[in-house]
Amino acid sequence: MTAGLSRMFWWHRQVGDNLWAGFTNTSAGNLALHVGDDPDAVLKRRAELEAVMGVRPGTLRFMNQVHSAEVAEAAGPGTGAPTADGLISGDGAAPLAVMVADCVPVLLAGAGPDGRPVTAAVHAGRRGLLDNILPVAVDRMRSAGGTGLRAWIGPCVCGQCYEVPAAMQAESVALLPATAAVTRSGTPALDLPAGAQAQLAGLGVSVERVGGCTLENDQLFSHRRDPATGRFAGVIWQRS
Repeated sequence: MTAGLSRMFWWHRQVGDNLWAGFTNTSAGNLALHVGDDPDAVLKRRAELEAVMGVRPGTLRFMNQVHSAEVAEAAGPGTGAPTADGLISGDGAAPLAVMVADCVPVLLAGAGPDGRPVTAAVHAGRRGLLDNILPVAVDRMRSAGGTGLRAWIGPCVCGQCYEVPAAMQAESVALLPATAAVTRSGTPALDLPAGAQAQLAGLGVSVERVGGCTLENDQLFSHRRDPATGRFAGVIWQRS
């Protein structure tokens, strides 16, 4: 397992008793079914990822991500992917995945009331972040009994690379001041991971930032660098 994780993951770590978190890299290949890739090849890569993670085949739960503030409970295998931008597992039993290629992937974990972890995977793009997808996810985790919440913010486009129109910057900063940024050339930009970190910290969640700008590093997929790109995944799981 360790060798496979090192090859297929940008970052991974054991974050609890039999609980792991990680973010894949381009060696794991495109994991999305919605970007024009061969579906059979995508499903094969997902199966390879599950094998490296040490989870049962077909159990890794994905979402149909639509830049919303919708958080869904992870259902059992074979039930299809919910249309949502956050997935919760109230007992940590379901391996969870969030796919990105510039947006902010956030993994969360907390201690559950029965000694099992409460886990979540969240897709925090600009719209979802401003629409409070992270507070919604944290509230859902706490409603499930989660305490001592921790979060891992994965690789995404950095504040010096995420250039936006001035009006978009003004709208975003008005809602979440920590997103204010400028590019290296001094044009308006947004720092989404800084915004996510500030929002989570304000909710009493312990936050760790995993480095890596998707636009600057070709070991990560970036839609800004290549609109036809694939998607890497943030995953949180317990080994079977």
